[in-house]
Amino acid sequence: MTKQSSLFPQDYDAFLNQLKEQIRCAQVSAATALNREAILLYWQLGKEILERQEREGWGTKVVERLAKDLRREFPDVQGFSARNLKYMRAFAEAYPNVEIVQQLLHKLPWGHLIRLLDSLKNPDERIWYAQQAIENGWSRTVLAYQIESGLHKRLGGAITNFDFTLPKPQSDLAKDLIKDPYNFSFLTLGKDAQERDLENALVNHIRDFLLELGMGFAFMGSQYPITVDGKEYRLDLLFYHVRLRCYVVLELKMVEFEPEFSGKLNFYVSAIDDLLRHEDDQPTIGIILCKSKRKTTVEYALRNLSTPIAVSTHQLPDQLRQNLPSSEQLEMEIDTKLSKIASQTSEDEEN
Repeated sequence: MTKQSSLFPQDYDAFLNQLKEQIRCAQVSAATALNREAILLYWQLGKEILERQEREGWGTKVVERLAKDLRREFPDVQGFSARNLKYMRAFAEAYPNVEIVQQLLHKLPWGHLIRLLDSLKNPDERIWYAQQAIENGWSRTVLAYQIESGLHKRLGGAITNFDFTLPKPQSDLAKDLIKDPYNFSFLTLGKDAQERDLENALVNHIRDFLLELGMGFAFMGSQYPITVDGKEYRLDLLFYHVRLRCYVVLELKMVEFEPEFSGKLNFYVSAIDDLLRHEDDQPTIGIILCKSKRKTTVEYALRNLSTPIAVSTHQLPDQLRQNLPSSEQLEMEIDTKLSKIASQTSEDEEN
C-alpha cells in the first residue's frame, strides 16, 4: 500500500516552509505600514487640534465633543477617545517637526510614544529612548523599566582600559554597552549576603539579570570551571556577547574595589582567550562589579594591563533604599515647608 506522503513532491516541506516565511514577512510589513500610517494620522490630528486651540481658543469640552463625534462616525476604529485625542495634541506639540515622526517615531507603537510623553520632559532623552527601544525591540514594560532606572545616565559610565586594549570601533562599542551602576532592585538579599549569595540570586533571576545587562549577552554559566597547569579555577559568571563577538568574564564583589581584583580577572581573561576563544572571536573582556570604587585607584590598577577590563558598581535593594530619604527626613522637610508657608502668609497679611 502506497503511503500518502509519497503522493507529494520530496521538496514539499521545504516549499511549504518557504511560503510560510513569505506570508509572515508580508504580515510584518503590513503591520509596520499600518502602524506608520496610524502614527502619522495621530500626529496630523494632534497638530490640527493644537492649531485650533491656539487660534480659536478651543477648550476641553470641544475635544470631548470631537471624540464623541469621531467615535460615532467611526464605531469600528479605536483610538478616538478624548484622552487619546489629548495625547495626539501633546504628541504634535512635543514633536512639531513631522520629519522626526516620519524618520523615527512611526517605528514605535502608540503605547510606547505615550510612555515617552508621560515619563520624559527632555526632548533629547525622548529621542534617545525611542532609538534604543527600536534597536533593541523593547516592549512597553521594558521601556518603562529602562526609563525609571535612568539607563541613559548609566550607559558608558564604567571605568575601563578599552581605549588601550581594544581596536576601534570595538573599544567604543564595548564602552557604550557597559553600565555604571547596575541596578539589581529585582533581588532580595539579606544584610549579611556574601558574593556567592549575590551570584546565586542573579542566576535564579537570570531573565531580569540579562535584561539589566542589556541586549546581546548570552549566559554561558556560573562558577564556570577552567583548568590551568592542572589546577581548576572557577569564574563567577561567563557570558558571550553576540554583538561584540567575544566572551565576557564577570566577577562579583560585595566590597569596594581593590587593586588585586584586576590582577585576578586579568588571569581569567587571559585563560579564556587561550582556552575558549575561537580565531574569529574578538578579545575576551572582563568586568568587575563591586559595591563601590575610587576613580584614581581603578585607573592605576588598569593602566598597564594588556587585557580589556572594566570596573563598575552594583546597586542592591538595600543600597537603593539608603539613597531614598527616610520617613523622618520627609517629615522634617514637610515641617520646614509648612513653616515657610505660614511665615509667608503672615507677612502677606501684615502687608
